[in-house]
Amino acid sequence: MPRILILGGTGQTGRRIARLLLARSDAEVTIAARRLDAAEALADELNRSHPGHRVQAFHADASRADSLRSAFAGRTIVVVAAPTTAYTAAVVRAALDAGADYLDVQLGSRKLARLQAAAVDIQRAGRCFITEAGFHPGLPAVLVRHAAAPLDTVESAVALGYLNMGNDLPYSEAVDEVVESFREFSGQVFREGHWTKPGAWKARTFDFGGDIGRRRCHAMFFEELRELPRMIPSLRETCFYISETHWVLDWLVTPIVWAWLKLAPNAVRPIGRFLWWAMGSFHRPPYRVELQGQAMGLRDGRFTTVRVTVAHRDGYDLTAIPVVAALLQYLDGSARKPGLWMMGHLVEPARLLRDMATMGVSCSIAPAFGHASGAWIR
Repeated sequence: MPRILILGGTGQTGRRIARLLLARSDAEVTIAARRLDAAEALADELNRSHPGHRVQAFHADASRADSLRSAFAGRTIVVVAAPTTAYTAAVVRAALDAGADYLDVQLGSRKLARLQAAAVDIQRAGRCFITEAGFHPGLPAVLVRHAAAPLDTVESAVALGYLNMGNDLPYSEAVDEVVESFREFSGQVFREGHWTKPGAWKARTFDFGGDIGRRRCHAMFFEELRELPRMIPSLRETCFYISETHWVLDWLVTPIVWAWLKLAPNAVRPIGRFLWWAMGSFHRPPYRVELQGQAMGLRDGRFTTVRVTVAHRDGYDLTAIPVVAALLQYLDGSARKPGLWMMGHLVEPARLLRDMATMGVSCSIAPAFGHASGAWIR
């Protein structure tokens, strides 16, 4: 029986991953957190609602190597759902020493750099390490790959994001990582065979269809996108674009966040709370998180456009659900391969979306600008 430890298991994302794993697999789950009492309370709750008494609690502090070694011993895979990017090197080393595989739900170029520095050791140890998991990053590469798959020649395949959850926004420490990502913001776009400069800025208007409609969007680079031109050789354009939602957020709050972070780089938590307050205060419907992959190219000699859409009302759920869908592929061995992988490159897209649909995510594929309502992913 696989033994999965969730580091940060009491957080908004971690507890959702635990519940879904218990419902969708036979895995034993360990809730690991700095506060043992909170981990024990959640473990008791989960054991009452799921058969088999498969949940236990463990104290784990990412800042202490001995704590990590004790927590990781005997685990099949460690799922990092806590904002512990400052301790990535220690977490990676502890997982390798314990003979455990690894998956993280984190943002940050420093985290990725530390994982890449350990890539040779990961490969030699025969371990499977999966990074950049979740919906953003995580799903953009999946959606581009899936939208492009029906086409014989791909002219363009882009991912679009719409994030608007209204005032139902529980704050978590993961917001700190979102704020940190503002330091590294890049609007790179792949066009005509090359990536634009890291500091490039690009805005375009896209039609999401339905009640979202046409939205002005800004390019936002994720490292998972870099390999897509190699994976889809005919691809001539790709990027991720995030849509505008409310003028106060787009034209006042975001510039304030950037300026504040530049003037006070250590004020991540107050900046995060300000950003979260603004997102919960300035909004208008529709309320949900939606990601799309839109691909254009030739199929059977005819120009064709394909749109793949995933959507959910809760952003934390839409982070946890792709992670569990990826773990299901890991657990059956189809995505359990030695080396360092990005989730969006490793998983089989069609199956991931099918499994996500069974967990409550709206998933559809349709002609992007046609009149069809769209067929459910099957």
